[in-house]
Amino acid sequence: MRNIIKLNENWLFVKDCADISVREGVNVTLPHTWNAEDGQDGGNDYFRGSCLYVKTLKKADLPAADCYYLEIRGANSSADVYLDGAKLAHHDGGYSTWRVDLSGKIGEESTLAIVVDNAPNDTVYPQMADFTFYGGLYRDVNLIAVNKTHFDLEYFGGNGLKITPAVEGKDAKVEVEVYTTPLSDTQKLIYTIYDKDEKEVQKIESTDKKVVFDLKDVHLWQGRPDPYLYCCEVEIEENGVILDNVCSRFGCRSFRIDPDNGFILNGKEYPLRGVSRHQDRLGVGNALLPEHHAEDIDLIMEVGATTIRLAHYQHDQYFYDLCDEKGLVIWAEIPYISKHLPGGRGNTISQMKELITQNYNHASIFIWGLSNEISIGGSDDDLLENHRILNDLVHEMDKTRLTTIAAVSMCKMDDPYLLIPDVVSYNHYFGWYGGDVSMNGPWFDKFHQMHPTIPVGISEYGCEALNWHTSDPKQGDYTEEYQAYYHEELIKQLFSRKYIWATHVWNMFDFGADARAEGGENGQNHKGLVTMDRKYKKDSFYAYKAWLSDDPFVHLCGKRYVDRVEDVTKVTVYSNQPEVELFVNGKSIGKKTAPDHFFYFDVKNEGETTIVAKAGDLSDEGKIRKVAERNMDYVLKEVGAVLNWFDVVEVEGRYSLNDKISDIMQSKRGKLWFLSLGLKLKKKMDANKKEKAAGDKKSGGFDVDLKSDGGLMEMMGGFTVLRLSSMMGMMNISFTKEELLKLNKQLNRIRKPKNLK
Repeated sequence: MRNIIKLNENWLFVKDCADISVREGVNVTLPHTWNAEDGQDGGNDYFRGSCLYVKTLKKADLPAADCYYLEIRGANSSADVYLDGAKLAHHDGGYSTWRVDLSGKIGEESTLAIVVDNAPNDTVYPQMADFTFYGGLYRDVNLIAVNKTHFDLEYFGGNGLKITPAVEGKDAKVEVEVYTTPLSDTQKLIYTIYDKDEKEVQKIESTDKKVVFDLKDVHLWQGRPDPYLYCCEVEIEENGVILDNVCSRFGCRSFRIDPDNGFILNGKEYPLRGVSRHQDRLGVGNALLPEHHAEDIDLIMEVGATTIRLAHYQHDQYFYDLCDEKGLVIWAEIPYISKHLPGGRGNTISQMKELITQNYNHASIFIWGLSNEISIGGSDDDLLENHRILNDLVHEMDKTRLTTIAAVSMCKMDDPYLLIPDVVSYNHYFGWYGGDVSMNGPWFDKFHQMHPTIPVGISEYGCEALNWHTSDPKQGDYTEEYQAYYHEELIKQLFSRKYIWATHVWNMFDFGADARAEGGENGQNHKGLVTMDRKYKKDSFYAYKAWLSDDPFVHLCGKRYVDRVEDVTKVTVYSNQPEVELFVNGKSIGKKTAPDHFFYFDVKNEGETTIVAKAGDLSDEGKIRKVAERNMDYVLKEVGAVLNWFDVVEVEGRYSLNDKISDIMQSKRGKLWFLSLGLKLKKKMDANKKEKAAGDKKSGGFDVDLKSDGGLMEMMGGFTVLRLSSMMGMMNISFTKEELLKLNKQLNRIRKPKNLK
């Protein structure tokens, strides 16, 4: 029988080192990342390079076995394994499980060394994306001890067991295929299926490596209402002795995606309304423990989601297990993202093979993602061919699931790239990165009209919010109030269009993006419904809970927004109950119903006021206070900014850095000014590329070609010039205070058209 020994304790860690002979470092316990702090503090300067992990293996401490395999469940992003100085393996891809055969190589006391490298390169994905590429051995490392006859441990990190259920009416056929080392004439396979209570359902003894079970009156996996799981165990037996065994849970379900009616589960419409998830958290990076994964799944269940897009890479097996158990419908994908690498095709193929092989049996996974925003620079022949190869590969490996892509807004509706996968989804940020919130629903109507046979979903949408507050929320202000307004509008537009096969909020949690310098807290993307430390649920979290959850609740919005200047203030309540009553200093000011679950009240703002929202026996309480002047603690201040918006000189009837680019472009002189700014940006980008080529072990940056597509410039129209200048930090472009003041002075000389005054 196999033994799995965790090797997480007592590793010597040496930063910025690829010399396996070095023994001066610090003791660490896995999971471990060297970017837990510098990868989320801003500055786009987190360490990217090689680091050394060393551990001693004593043969006397290991169980007796014919074969030993080192199992690495996550080493980002490339790694080399050495035993007693001899190089045994190299692996590219930071998010999957892989194994190394140590059989016959472990001495009485051997030194295991692993060099992990997250430095920029041209062949391993991801290389450009809006998140931190944390380096390290950030998941478990195990030693697997097995008999010489065992289930295959070297085939793309899988467990040697492939389960394919097919529902047929009230019954199901379950094909079980195994991959093993060669079996002798005296060895056989014992296949057993157990129900959820671990009672034996059926057993087959055979020498065949593929068998089919007939399950009568099958209990279906029904998503959140009833995520029923069976278990299949397969044993290799010889003369009554079990040599090796593997097991996996699975679910029996059927599904399809209809271009008019969305997602259909087991013959019934099952709207996919949910979130995307990154795997990191504050102060931990991507080196998560089981309790972190469990907390994440609990929060996602609380908001009422039926689906998760697990972006932008393979996640931990434990998290997929939790999704199986909770009945969540999962989109799983590889990190083929943002920038097509001409030399990276082989890596997309190997990462896809690993993703599918390792996750094939998960009942929760319904769709494989080929890429994300990869056409941001346009679709050339090499990119299209790469996608066709991946699409064919997926269908060859898995005939039961569909393929999809996440296309960026600038991807035109007639791009041939959209015709490759089975279904498509779009990342849209109308109302945040340019445009207006009202554009979202009509855009999908136009796509649906143009492509009536292509199911379309929204794979990303969202806006950032920190602890900034206002009674007059506006696009780009990073307030909790604007985020709440944005999601109210998007919920109403998206959820009312059932042809949209899935909606995925970007993002469930704030996450590390060290290149980001915006919102007043650098190094993070703050589009989450929950903060990165998981301690605060933003008001928008409850907007979704009101629509998606059946658990009764009432939530009073704006509890962090106490000091208000207006005489009458708007108070918003979210609830999934039919009626809400509001009490001000103990007195009811009325009851309201709201079919959209969003309840609005006007409240007099006098002195200090206690507000209580009640829905039946449920209640939530907050306070407001009348102040004469705006509390500047609620006003966005960019950390490290050379200039904040309230420091900008504004002239009546003239432009300033606080004006949107789209407004500036309405003036002929404004257009010329913006073109000159584009030349300045290009010079700065060219200078940065020269620096990068010189070799730097820092992050490498979030690199965008401003010439690549007019759509990118169109999206920028929603930014103020000052906001754009701060966001340029993601592209390694910075402006001095003197440069910004000079730009503002130039804008102050340009008159606004009459319609903008």
